Amino acid sequence: MPWRWMKLRDAKVLARCDDAGELRVDKGRVEIRYSANDGKAYQASKGNLKASGDPTIFEDEFCAAAKKVGPPKTKSKSKSAKASGPTPNKPSADEVLVYCDGACSGNPGPAGLGVVMLWDDHRKELSEFLGHGTNNIAELTAILRAVEGAPPGRRIELYTDSTYSIGVLTKGWKAKANKTLITDIRNALKVHGKVALHHVKGHAGVELNEVADGLAVAAVEARATAGWNEVA
Repeated sequence: MPWRWMKLRDAKVLARCDDAGELRVDKGRVEIRYSANDGKAYQASKGNLKASGDPTIFEDEFCAAAKKVGPPKTKSKSKSAKASGPTPNKPSADEVLVYCDGACSGNPGPAGLGVVMLWDDHRKELSEFLGHGTNNIAELTAILRAVEGAPPGRRIELYTDSTYSIGVLTKGWKAKANKTLITDIRNALKVHGKVALHHVKGHAGVELNEVADGLAVAAVEARATAGWNEVA
């Protein structure tokens, strides 16, 4: 399948398209590449991709053959661990892998969240509209939904690009707002008992983080909640 240049946030990316230049969408997402030569394939929500102004269509061979982005070589056991190096896109045995994100139009404004959750051969996604709120509320609520919705008894490895959430939940930052929500999350973490929170850089081509972002943005754009859905 061919490729064309598109914009994803502030980045220019190559996106899969047909011979006429229409994006090729699979379950709401489009395969993208940040570089034609590195061979790392990611997925982005169609709604996040904007025209770049360059109508050129490239043959399939323009991009190197796809290869998977591997998991990290080591994994910290600390609850306040910070992700570094490659980020995982598959869960380890007896683990739940989660990516959370929030979105807000206006901040404050219409807010939504997205969660991607994987364990064994299961994959669930949540796209939820929160109404009027802030980006921090959306980011925190995404974490709460993930912890509450995860299978019990399994360790959760949860990734978020929210520095604020990591700070108030694991680094002792003093919260001036959202105190009730933060308390609810801390209680949920205690109830589950096996949760490691990690920070991941946002809009940096991390596959599942981009998916979570797309789910959050879709909720804001549609002003609607899709709920938890099993993805094949």
